[in-house]
Amino acid sequence: MARDGAAGRPARTSVWLADRARHAGRGGGQPSGLDRERITEVTVRLLDAEGLARFSMRRLAAELNVTAMSVYWYVDTKDDLLELALDAVHGQLGLPDPEADEDWRDQLRTLAREYRTLLVRHPWLSPLAGTYLNIGPHALAFSRAVQRVIRRTGLPAHGMTGAISAVFQFVYGYGTVEGHFIARSADFGMTPDDYFRHSVRTVTESPTTADVVEESRDLIAARGGGTVEEMMERDFAFALDLLVAGIEAMVARG
Repeated sequence: MARDGAAGRPARTSVWLADRARHAGRGGGQPSGLDRERITEVTVRLLDAEGLARFSMRRLAAELNVTAMSVYWYVDTKDDLLELALDAVHGQLGLPDPEADEDWRDQLRTLAREYRTLLVRHPWLSPLAGTYLNIGPHALAFSRAVQRVIRRTGLPAHGMTGAISAVFQFVYGYGTVEGHFIARSADFGMTPDDYFRHSVRTVTESPTTADVVEESRDLIAARGGGTVEEMMERDFAFALDLLVAGIEAMVARG
């Protein structure tokens, strides 16, 4: 069995598979005013403000006004804390009422938009979602909501996971690119619109890439939208309609 080299404990794959009683039973000495919820809340705030690359346990401890060792009363590793933060933001997702008399198409679009918004709001989420098991209670509640909607589409059971992958891996990719574009714009001190115009102008003026813009000019014009936000929204809505239509077509084919 694999071991955790630092503590000699069996290695684990998720903080959600750990024994939380170990932290609760360590006895006296825990820093006053701290708990996992507060530590996780501050972690999310730091990740939003400074990004994943700059996050450290030392930086977190300074924000909490405690020593770094104090944080380890409540989590074993930095990975544990990042996994807790990942699930915490999933709690921001608005989930449809399973008892509501609402068309599955509308509920699927709502879930897709909620997930896209979450990825854009927290650009650090996407790399963590691809790193950890993501089996916390909030993530599982979202997964259950998605499954309930997909079950109502009329797809055969063997096609349901494929449909979920088609929709939500698309949303994951779209939201990741959109969120990172906005974050990159901010890093350069630009709005997304300014950064987009700067990028297009740079590519257009380069002899080696100008033909790419020229060949795409009709697509850019047809895309419409005066701002990056409008363009991203229009493309997302159309792509999501294509996926919904694909599910309908597969149901019709039986």
